Amino acid sequence: MKTMPAEWEKQRTVLLSFPHEETDWADDLEASLSPFVRIAQAIAYGESVYILCKDKEKTSSLFCSTHNMTFIEIPTNDTWIRDYGYISIKEEGENKLLDFTFDGWGGKFEASLDNAVNLALHQKGYLGTTPMETIDFVLEGGSLESDGEGTLLTTSTCLCNPNRNGGLSKEEIEATLQEHLGTQRVLWLDDGYLSGDDTDSHIDTLARFVNKETIMYVKCNDKEDEHYEALRKMEAQLQDFTTAKGKPYTLVALPMTEPIYNAEGKRLPATYANFLITNHALIYPTYDDKNDAKAGEIFKTIFPEREIIPVNCLKLIEQGGSLHCSTMQIAY
Repeated sequence: MKTMPAEWEKQRTVLLSFPHEETDWADDLEASLSPFVRIAQAIAYGESVYILCKDKEKTSSLFCSTHNMTFIEIPTNDTWIRDYGYISIKEEGENKLLDFTFDGWGGKFEASLDNAVNLALHQKGYLGTTPMETIDFVLEGGSLESDGEGTLLTTSTCLCNPNRNGGLSKEEIEATLQEHLGTQRVLWLDDGYLSGDDTDSHIDTLARFVNKETIMYVKCNDKEDEHYEALRKMEAQLQDFTTAKGKPYTLVALPMTEPIYNAEGKRLPATYANFLITNHALIYPTYDDKNDAKAGEIFKTIFPEREIIPVNCLKLIEQGGSLHCSTMQIAY
C-alpha cells in the first residue's frame, strides 16, 4: 500500500535551495538572500534543514548559528525546490522518495540542473538508505495537496496542460497518481489563478489542506479585482467537495493582499496560501500588506499547537514564487 503523507505529518528534514550568481536572482543577489536566510532559520528552530547552495562556506557565513543546518553543494538553475525536489511517500509503511521529471513548468525555463538535483542528493548519501525511484512523468510538488489518507487536491490547468506530459486526460493522470502515490481520489479545481504566476495555477498558491477535514483557500472580496470571478468559481467548487466519508469540508478563507506590482508594472502573485507546515511551526509569507496580521490570526486559530512565524516574502514574488515554493519537506 502506498500513501503520500500530509504536510502536517512528522518530517525528517526540509530542503531549501539558495540563490546564487547563475540564477535569476543574480541582478539583486544580496537582497534576495535575506528571505531565504529567514526561512532557513525559522525551519531550523525546530527541525533540520538541508540547504542546497553553490558555495557552502559562503552560504553558511550568512548565519549567526548553523544549528540544524546542513549545507550541500549541488548545481541548480533556480530556487523553487518545491517543484523539483523529492515527493515523499510511504510504501508498506516505509519511506520512499520519488524523483519525477521537472521540465521548468512546461518548458518555460531551463531546468536541466534542477531536474538532476534528486539523483545528486541521493548519490551523495544525504538521505541515507531511503530508496529513490525515478519516474518518467512530469509532476511538480507545488501542484499537489495531500490529506495523507489517499485524497489529492490539484488544478486541471496545471496537470492537464499540454505542456506537461502532452496534455493527458484527468483519467490518465489519476491512473498515474494512483500507481505511484497510492491516490484513491482526486479533487480537481478547474478555476482559480493568480496574475504573475508561471506555474499554470499550482494548488499551493490557491487552496491547501490543513487537516483531513479542512481546506484553506484564497478569497477575493473586491469585485473590481481581476481575480474575483475566477476565485469565486473556485470557492463554489470547494463548497461542493466532500471528504472520503461524504462530509463537506470545513473551508477557511484567507484574504488577498492589495495588488502588488514590480517595476515594470506587472502584477505579482502574492498569496498567503503559500505557507509551510513544519514539525513545530506554521511559517507563512508576508508582503508588507495590511492583511499580513489578519492572515497570522487566522493561522493561529487553525494551528494552536504550532508557533506561527511570519517571513517577509516580497522579494520572492518578484521571481514568481513565495515561501512554500522555496521548500520541500521529506517525510519522517
